[in-house]
Amino acid sequence: MNSTQLFEQICRKRSFLCVGLDTDLAKLPACLQDSEDSVFAFNRAVIDATAPYAVSYKPNMAFYEAGGAEGWRSYEKTVSYIREHYPDIFIIADAKRGDIGNTSRLYARSFFEGSSAVDAVTLSPYMGHDTAAPFLEYEGRWAVLLALTSNGSAADFELQRMSSGDYLYETVLRTSRSWGNEDNIMYVVGATQAAMLERVRALVPNHFFLVPGVGAQGGSLEEVARYGMNSRCGLLVNSSRGIIYADSSERFAEAAGEKAKELACEMSRLLDTFLK
Repeated sequence: MNSTQLFEQICRKRSFLCVGLDTDLAKLPACLQDSEDSVFAFNRAVIDATAPYAVSYKPNMAFYEAGGAEGWRSYEKTVSYIREHYPDIFIIADAKRGDIGNTSRLYARSFFEGSSAVDAVTLSPYMGHDTAAPFLEYEGRWAVLLALTSNGSAADFELQRMSSGDYLYETVLRTSRSWGNEDNIMYVVGATQAAMLERVRALVPNHFFLVPGVGAQGGSLEEVARYGMNSRCGLLVNSSRGIIYADSSERFAEAAGEKAKELACEMSRLLDTFLK
């Protein structure tokens, strides 16, 4: 999927919502405890309820890898289910890989080949171009590079000044934007960094941003749209806990759909207001 196709889906659904599938066994509703694969059963129900409003799903790989082989099977079944039932939805494996050489090449193969291939993978770019290069060799696939994140200790490195006077995150943006283009590189920019989004957008005007931190982490959706939106929206705003754990009863999927609809309605308004 390229950026034009992604924007077309945003226009069609009037939404730029990414639903994070951070599926924690300890938080699953009691009604699923006897399921053969409770993680997949939960994901399937949430996906069916939110698909009318989501343009992307983002399984967080830690929640699947922690379950060993069973967890990985749940992940593969989830990806296959989305591909079969909602083939236009953009899938991001939130893996935050960051290695070089054959290791990076094999990571790319594991996420971009086979029956459970996804559209994009999150990467840490701090080992340089070699980190992303194998991922960028796949036509129609994306590297999603960490740029300015929403965690409390982001300032430890990302907001350190370089000798040039730039923040480190600005150097990452300036350097990495030449590795590919707006059809295969996306950037993670946290919603709690909304005040700096205008600067980020100036450095990479045409790229998509994956924006976590709206909802449970307190980021402002309106500020993200105000400072981050471009002429093709350029935003995938992620909400995980605020949607998938909206309710822990038997109506968990219905509640997830309601929360997704609320966000999508707000996103529709913001598209009318800020789409340039």
